[in-house]
Amino acid sequence: MLAIRHSLDRFRLRSFVAGRTLHVDLSLAFSIEAKHRQNWEGEGFWGFKSALISLECGFEMQPGDAGFGGNGCLHEPGEFVRQEKPRYRRARGMNRQPFRAGSSSPSFSQQNCEEKAVPLCTEFDMAYFQSYSHVGIHEEMIKDHVRTETYRAAIMRHQSFIAGKVVVDVGCGTGILSIFCAQAGAKKVYAIDASQIAVQASEVVKANNLCDKVIVLHGRVEDVSIDEEVDVIISEWMGYMLLYESMLGSVITARDRWLKPGGLILPSHASLYMAPVTHPDRYRESIDFWRNVYGIDMSAMIPLAKQCAFEEPCIEMVTGENVLTWPFVVKYVDCYTVTIKELESVTAKYRFESMMRAPHHGFAFWFDVQFNGPAGVMGNHQLNPSQISSMDPSLNGSDQKKKRMKCDETLTLSTAPEDAPTHWQQTVIYFYDPIEVNQDQVIEGSITISQSKENARFLNIHLEYTSGGRSFVKESVMR
Repeated sequence: MLAIRHSLDRFRLRSFVAGRTLHVDLSLAFSIEAKHRQNWEGEGFWGFKSALISLECGFEMQPGDAGFGGNGCLHEPGEFVRQEKPRYRRARGMNRQPFRAGSSSPSFSQQNCEEKAVPLCTEFDMAYFQSYSHVGIHEEMIKDHVRTETYRAAIMRHQSFIAGKVVVDVGCGTGILSIFCAQAGAKKVYAIDASQIAVQASEVVKANNLCDKVIVLHGRVEDVSIDEEVDVIISEWMGYMLLYESMLGSVITARDRWLKPGGLILPSHASLYMAPVTHPDRYRESIDFWRNVYGIDMSAMIPLAKQCAFEEPCIEMVTGENVLTWPFVVKYVDCYTVTIKELESVTAKYRFESMMRAPHHGFAFWFDVQFNGPAGVMGNHQLNPSQISSMDPSLNGSDQKKKRMKCDETLTLSTAPEDAPTHWQQTVIYFYDPIEVNQDQVIEGSITISQSKENARFLNIHLEYTSGGRSFVKESVMR
């Protein structure tokens, strides 16, 4: 524990806030206690535990600026809290006291959040949300044209559901989807994000003269208040392997809190797939490389190389040529009915028949999401029975593929190896040693994907597989 107590008579502070200069004259005394903590990757940092500050101040800032009430588009507590910035894989999202759109609100703290009857804001959550304050993550997602253009196409496809209606954008980031909805004629859009990127989102909204339509709420979906039911929920919640980051839970919370009966959720459905893969080039580059290094036998490095390369799931591109069989649906999600409890643990039994003779190096995972209307309605069209059957989670392999291709009205965002690449790529769980399989050889087993008890945004993966009379178990954590 670190304690600091100090007082200053008077000083001039010049701060750059949301693109504007703030001049502040302060007389203050403060007492601060800080505690050494760990972020969600186990890295140590100092975080504020408590602070008592008394001050007199005068400042000059244009009325209505973000974060200072008035006519600004951003609604958030009046205190700025500085967070340490850790490293992350890819993450989205600071807990806030509940506040109403357009009204003032008290400042937030970890203690205040824990007193509420809502899911606790852990230090892992705080670090996760903070990671989405970095512009690089948003740049990567927006530059993913498959992702961004598909969402814009979905909004226009369902314009009849959106025009003149109230929309919630869960995890709005820079606000791009909220603006798409406003351009499609939405009467009002609540753009919610818990990271500091909400400050920039409000400036983007202002720059596009949409403050009368788009209201940026800085806080968690679990904490903010909206004084009306909404017609549409839109969110880009998918993480690697679909469920990584556990952001779908926030969409479910928004649905249960605000969505009108018969309302629209985009995307509406999602499927997580798996298939055995062969990838000799990857194994050669990471493992076989050590057998002869400039004429030196470094085979002693191979056990460590296997552990370092293949202990955790790998985010990388595989091609259709790497896939040994038709895929299997591990989990099918209906966003209109799925529950948070249902996502805590997913278990499925699978059975494949290899379509070729090749070394089996592991399993690849990918997903797709569909943008269907509520209750079998898509845009202005009713789904016919053959289209509805394309969403049946019991279908696998070529039958499912053919039925999905017949569904001309369904708009799908796919991260499959045979489709255009996205920033999600594919997730591959490699074996430490490949298994030789013959054509038509059966590969079967089970997989369990569960939220980590340490951090619900991590995934624990338990994979059992049997082939050629041999059985194996692979356990890994996606963190």
